[in-house]
Amino acid sequence: MDRAEKKQAVAALNEVFSKTPIVVVAHYSGLTVAQMQKLRKQARESGASVQVAKNRLAKIALDGTSVASIGSLLKGPTLIAYSDDPVAAPKVAAAFAKDHDKFVILGGALGATALDVDGVKSLATLPSLDELRGKLVGLIQAPATKLAQLTTAPAGKLARVVKAYADRDANAA
Repeated sequence: MDRAEKKQAVAALNEVFSKTPIVVVAHYSGLTVAQMQKLRKQARESGASVQVAKNRLAKIALDGTSVASIGSLLKGPTLIAYSDDPVAAPKVAAAFAKDHDKFVILGGALGATALDVDGVKSLATLPSLDELRGKLVGLIQAPATKLAQLTTAPAGKLARVVKAYADRDANAA
């Protein structure tokens, strides 16, 4: 990489670190190219991104960002996973680490809060933003559904009582 490419890489990383609320750092040494492609595909499908960056350039890009606490984790062959959804990147990283022993989560940052391995894994257990939205819509719709059921229930009960009397009179005759 020449100097101009390095400046461009630092600027791109700085933009990522400035705009994304969550960054996960992991070691990837020993993974095959196919496994890395699988990780990137899983990340893309869940709305996250995975990037391998030179540690020195990443540390320079961290200056002045809220996730600067991950600088100490950038040692050895590391990659960063990030997303706009605070749960997507940890979910992808934790799921991939469960299936692949050579993928080791080192930690991360949620805004200005530094996360250790357990913090990243606990974030991975939370529901995603889309799941929370779905639950909220379900909660909002539930009272309307119950109200509709309650308004039709008395009429249904009355109809069953009338039918029972009609059947009783028909059987008696």
